[in-house]
This record gives sequence, C-alpha cells and structure tokens, in this order.
Amino acid sequence: MSGYEVTEPRLRCVLPFEAAPAEVPLLRRAAVKQLNRWGMPVAPDEAELLVTELATNVVKHVGEGASAALILEWSGPRLRLEVHDKNSALPTLKKPTCDEEYGRGLHLLATLAADWGAVLTVVGKAVWCEVAVGMGRDCLRIERAIEALENYQGPGSTAALRGRGQEAALEETAVELIADLLHWSVARGHDPDDILDRAQMHYEADTSAA
Repeated sequence: MSGYEVTEPRLRCVLPFEAAPAEVPLLRRAAVKQLNRWGMPVAPDEAELLVTELATNVVKHVGEGASAALILEWSGPRLRLEVHDKNSALPTLKKPTCDEEYGRGLHLLATLAADWGAVLTVVGKAVWCEVAVGMGRDCLRIERAIEALENYQGPGSTAALRGRGQEAALEETAVELIADLLHWSVARGHDPDDILDRAQMHYEADTSAA
C-alpha cells in the first residue's frame, strides 16, 4: 500500500491492495490511519464498515488475487471512498431474501452512505460511496432516517407528497412507520412498550454522548 498526495482543497489517498480475505483488515486499518492523519471528523466505525464491504465485494465477486485499489478523497463536506478493479460487470442492488447473502454489502452501502454508485472505467469499474463529514453521528442518523422514510412512502409517492409539504408528509410517514413497527413487534410476541423504551434509551445515550 502506497502513500498519498495532497492537492488543495482536496485530499486524496490511493491504497492498492490484493483481493484476499487477509488483506481486508489491513486495508481497513490503513484507511482509518489515513483518515486520522487528515483529522477526518467522521465516525471511524462507519468508515471501517464501508471499506470492509467495498473490499469484500471485490473478493467475492471479482475473485481472490485480483488487483484493486481503494481511493479516499476528502473534498468539502463529503468523504468519497472508491474501490477500482479490472472487472467491468457493474453490481446491482437486489431485493434481499432471508437466505441470500449476495448484495448484502450493497444494501449496507445504501443504508450507511449519503450516496453511492458504480461506474465503468477504462480498465474495469469503480464502486464508490460518499459519507458526510464534520456533522457527527446524529446528522448521519437523520440522513438515514429521511432515506428510510422516502423509501417507505413507496414508488411515485414522493412527488405527490412534496405538493402538500414534504416535511409534513415525512412526519406523517414517520408516525405510520412507527405504528407498523409496533404491529410487527406484537405479531412476534414482543412488548411494544419495551421496544419504545429501548429506542428511547438508545436515543438518550446518543444525545448524551454527542
């Protein structure tokens, strides 16, 4: 794994690696070390998880021994992570099933990252994701909540909801989602009050740690 270059106002680091299970933790540690050098204000556990999923995707779907590279790029309010390999098959986000692990990494990218995608390159492809920096874990949670609520509204409903106020629509969707989750908990024999209490405890722990 080799060094980095700095070009203001952008910081960029290239970390070549070989697609192998043993290389993934080494790459993860190298990425976190580089982010610490930059003084990157991003949750390290989320960055580690994203690097792990991007690298593991190469191992599983390109093949062990393949040459790849992780690129870290910090510009403005976003940190961009890209993994380049020499396979031109673009990944697709499939609906997960109970017994299917394929695509799990992509769903984690879609959940944790502010944005993600895949593009063809001259020699293969690049799978990338971006995370917000300088805002803290609370803002990342809020971004994920908004994405979950928009997806929960269903296809084609976002435009209609904007017409009567997107903020009010998201608020109403949040109520419906919480109600459905309580129905789900009861159907599985859980105490809905216990679920709400545990959620409140998580929220209070996060806010007190901020």
